[in-house]
Amino acid sequence: MREFYYLNHSPITSVHFSKNSSDFTVFELPLYEFSGSGEHLIMHIRKKDLTTWQMLSDLSKHSGVNIREFGYAGLKDKDGMTTQYISVNAKFEKKFEDFLHPKIKILSFARHENKIKTGHLKGNRFFIRLKKVLEIDALKLEEALTKVANEGFPNFFGSQRFGAKGDNFDLANEILEGIRVEKNRKKRDLYLSAFQSTLFNEWLYRRVEISKLANEFNKKELSKIFNEEMADELLGQKTFFKLLSGDVAHHYPHGRSFLVEDLKNESERFFKKEIVPTGLMPGKKSVFATTLANEIEDQFFSKSFPYLDYFSGSRRFAWTFLEDLEFKYIKEKAWFEFSFSLQKGSYATVLLSQVLKTKI
Repeated sequence: MREFYYLNHSPITSVHFSKNSSDFTVFELPLYEFSGSGEHLIMHIRKKDLTTWQMLSDLSKHSGVNIREFGYAGLKDKDGMTTQYISVNAKFEKKFEDFLHPKIKILSFARHENKIKTGHLKGNRFFIRLKKVLEIDALKLEEALTKVANEGFPNFFGSQRFGAKGDNFDLANEILEGIRVEKNRKKRDLYLSAFQSTLFNEWLYRRVEISKLANEFNKKELSKIFNEEMADELLGQKTFFKLLSGDVAHHYPHGRSFLVEDLKNESERFFKKEIVPTGLMPGKKSVFATTLANEIEDQFFSKSFPYLDYFSGSRRFAWTFLEDLEFKYIKEKAWFEFSFSLQKGSYATVLLSQVLKTKI
């Protein structure tokens, strides 16, 4: 996967980052408070160096509860320490009271009326510790993080989306073309999701590249690269990422999607973090961009059009923001520690790649 680093500082190469349970922590932020009553048991669980599927498998083996009975809001990183909320029918509560595992701990129990489903989370809070950080690089980190906190960053899918070998897109192509039959539904869905995600990343790479050109070139130069109409649309916007007429934007962080028609007004709202542009996750229910934005969208997503019935379809934030940023430099240990929250679906490793200007 290509990445485009939009920040202007030189790469920060002296640091050491390891996704272990001491230096990388993820705390799931629930979408709502649990009511305290109902037929579903909510377990707040901490795991270390296990995927969510591995954790669920171990819970299933211990309790005898079929793995399909568990509800979860999202898949968490294997490496590091993560917490998340899992639901199961409350009739199984006693089966988990004596649960012991070296890498899994049930932190608390609660009750709720509904099962937790995919997407039922507000976001995640992250803690990252970088080691072997020179003092000059600590200053770069502070500057970069502050800039990202103010301006946001491109919402690429992280490399973990594409499989350990990076071949999920190729496997999805084989399924779509009828070359491969994948009977495991979860694997099939994973591969097809990687197909959508790859196209999204390639599209976003191009849009960030266009935005960078708009920040560096004048109208005459941009008109030679694109055309005069597009040059006019790009220039004069305050944000790094440039909107185009016909983009599909979304109220941030919650609300509805809509087509960008009044470019001047919507670019100002984007600058105020009231809305964000979105990219296509192709499918039969997708909302497509129009006019200039659609011309670029089609360049990257047209290969998905024969297969739209395979996917539900949606839009994804193309640009996102970190919240509640805190950081400190511990000079005597050469550690740089920072914590922040992201909306669901955004990757801390993508943020870190942007800040360090190197692939994580």
